[in-house]
Amino acid sequence: MNAVTSTSPPPADVDVVLPCLNEAEALPWVLARIPAGWRALVVDNGSTDGSADLARDLGATVVREDRRGFGAACHAGLLAATADVVCFCDCDASLDPGRLVPFVREVRAGEADLVLGRRRAQSRGAWPVHARAGNFALARLLRRRTGLRLHDLGPLRAARRESLLGLALTDRRSGYPLQMVVRAADAGWRITEHDVPYLPRSGASKVTGTWRGTWQAVRDMSRVLKEPPQLRAGGGWSRSSPRP
Repeated sequence: MNAVTSTSPPPADVDVVLPCLNEAEALPWVLARIPAGWRALVVDNGSTDGSADLARDLGATVVREDRRGFGAACHAGLLAATADVVCFCDCDASLDPGRLVPFVREVRAGEADLVLGRRRAQSRGAWPVHARAGNFALARLLRRRTGLRLHDLGPLRAARRESLLGLALTDRRSGYPLQMVVRAADAGWRITEHDVPYLPRSGASKVTGTWRGTWQAVRDMSRVLKEPPQLRAGGGWSRSSPRP
């Protein structure tokens, strides 16, 4: 089902996409840290804990995406966004959306096309060993595939909305963040990375909380890395590109 918004979106300086699946515990903390003038787009991906109603009560714009998957939720938020600059942030209180302010400034100044946050764990339990290992392996594969010397493929990021849409992202699972980086690199984007504090998440992780979840995410992302570049004239991606 196509994503639908609960209300007509008001004008926003920046849109922040927050994929959400049962994050009622974390939502107050996250939404309280959205910078003034920015709009929070909470994409409810089938929550059963009242997350959507709570987000709405806290002033967020709620987007519904019935198709399960991290990428499905992220892309539904991107399609619902109207601001020139769109940011992405997890909705589990592991990352502070206020850290996106310098990212947006960098994009608007024309210093970068895509700005990523490199997660720096603030406690031993914030980032499990298996999740770190999977991330390290993917970063090495990404370097081999694109030449980018990135250290993390974390969810905190900022870019211009029209440029992101031009990448024609197709992955709707765990490979979505990686596909964004790979296609941006193939299109010649300037990509930068900055350290951000990474806190223990609220609740159980749907992806990297277990070895199995981490392995499935790595498998999804490995398929993305095998995707052949299919750039069209003007630097955008062909919508006929093979689906990962």
